[in-house]
Amino acid sequence: MQPTSELGRAALKARTFSSMGTVVSLTVPARSLGAAAVPDDTGTGRCLDAATSAVERVFAGLDETFSLYRPDSEASRLASGELSLREASAAMRERYADAHGWRLTTEGAFSPERPDGVLDLSGIIKGYAIARAGEALRSRGITDWCLNAGGDVLVMGSPVPGSGASWAAGVVDPQDRSALLSAFELGGPSGAETGTRCALATSGSAERGEHIWTAGTRGAEFVQVSVAAADIVMADVLATAIVAGGTAMLHRATDHWDVDVLAVRRDGELLATPGFRA
Repeated sequence: MQPTSELGRAALKARTFSSMGTVVSLTVPARSLGAAAVPDDTGTGRCLDAATSAVERVFAGLDETFSLYRPDSEASRLASGELSLREASAAMRERYADAHGWRLTTEGAFSPERPDGVLDLSGIIKGYAIARAGEALRSRGITDWCLNAGGDVLVMGSPVPGSGASWAAGVVDPQDRSALLSAFELGGPSGAETGTRCALATSGSAERGEHIWTAGTRGAEFVQVSVAAADIVMADVLATAIVAGGTAMLHRATDHWDVDVLAVRRDGELLATPGFRA
């Protein structure tokens, strides 16, 4: 992530931590942390540390429940058969209901189960964690911020508060991780309230290998799909669904949801909606 304005670049403060098998970063303009009332960086740093801790608690709490890599998690107990979905916590049942709803609306392209039948809600939990973390930041009165969890991005406001500048999210080239395919402007003033694109999620096999289950035996048609939307869960789910469902799901997504899509075929061909071409 980088701001679209040179004026905002020097005034941005960031913190990172690891969770859910990826790196999470929080970037905030110093002015959003009350820096104007503090003569040096000490107060700003304390405010940012506190905000980052709030975000980290959201991710840690969800990871403890939903991670299949933690043998003591509720998700692992469900996978082993020790616990049934009927006996599961309300939080687990609610996220399963969300995921099942997405399975219906994507006509099966998105699924809450692995091919072996194990319940796996990882396709929805990271986006949900980002959304919950955003709520935690808003509850602290922070109105301008960027959250990036392994390339899935949610923003609010602007990197230069009051300027109207957007945040710029870069989409990495799956064939050259040091290069960008495109940039997409996210947020701006009151973006979350007006329906402006404030979320961008990317799914595919270029970085994590073949981890998305696809119909048929030839593998995924797309090696990478990025979706920009007003909602991070929607962006994340639809990016995964398009990788799984190919061109048919791409057309369904752009016909039924207010999103922009950038998809990369195995031969390097790009398919993009006008928002990404601009």
